[in-house]
Amino acid sequence: MSAVTIPTIDTERLTLRGHRLENFEEAFALWSDPEVTRYIGGKPSTREEVWARLLRNVGHWDLMGFGFWVVRERSTGRFVGEVGFADFRRDIEPSLGDAKEAGWVLSPWSHGKGFATEAVRAALKWAEGRFGPERVVCIIDPPNEASLKVAHKCGFREFARGTYKGGPMLMLERLPEAR
Repeated sequence: MSAVTIPTIDTERLTLRGHRLENFEEAFALWSDPEVTRYIGGKPSTREEVWARLLRNVGHWDLMGFGFWVVRERSTGRFVGEVGFADFRRDIEPSLGDAKEAGWVLSPWSHGKGFATEAVRAALKWAEGRFGPERVVCIIDPPNEASLKVAHKCGFREFARGTYKGGPMLMLERLPEAR
């Protein structure tokens, strides 16, 4: 049982809520899909890796007061993906500093419907209401054009290029005035 109540956010088409044990199989299907992971680590995740990710997602809320949500389509209840914030303490140059790192990953069936932008905007609005206006960052693999479009629609702009785990990475930030 989490010591922190994870907020539920409803948008026009989506519900964002905390991870639950029963989400494991859906998360495993997402993270083991090569289409999903080609720009996120480059290889499908194992059951063990997805389990560790689930525990990390829940733990973020308890330790940091923010984290990732499970995203579902409101009209069907269908699993869309995950969106939220983390402090991964990445070994990346230049450093991301103490900014919250936004992230999003969606099931292939939901691509191209505007769900990522809707969910990221809702998460950013929640974070601003909870923590006030602040810098938020994200990192994106350069060929991931769809994710870059989402980032730009949500007010993120490139501030640096770096290398993470041996590969090139675009580093973007959303400054408080980018609302």
